[in-house]
Amino acid sequence: MLAHRAVGSAHATVSRHQRFGAYGICRNGSGEFLLVRASRSSNVPGRWFLPGGGIEHGEDPLDGLRREVAEETGLTVLEATLRGLLSDTWQQPGGAALHTIRAVYTVGRWEGDPRPETVGSSDAVAWVDREDMDSMPVMPYVRTALDRFG
Repeated sequence: MLAHRAVGSAHATVSRHQRFGAYGICRNGSGEFLLVRASRSSNVPGRWFLPGGGIEHGEDPLDGLRREVAEETGLTVLEATLRGLLSDTWQQPGGAALHTIRAVYTVGRWEGDPRPETVGSSDAVAWVDREDMDSMPVMPYVRTALDRFG
């Protein structure tokens, strides 16, 4: 869901957008977290984030989570529990203000082996230790999600 609204004076207009997404915290038996890397087609190329993304019009958030995780990682989500919501804002390249509301799930069970998305908004997938994230270009919401719900 993406809502658009332009605000400002006649001389300066700032475009504001709102997005609702669903994201999953997947943790393997070694305690590593599954992350995906934004591709060049993304507005944040090279940044790492939790598997997930925008919910389509009329889509149930859990169904959206399952769809996004399958697209980005090849995994089939079998069990997921809603842990809570996050809300953040940031200025996108080009100046638009984006407000994202994220439904964060813990993924308890899945099938398959992780593989990168062939064409889309991500280009890599990896199991990562929490400590290693300090030296990676991780989207800020990832740390917040792991601190609150991981």
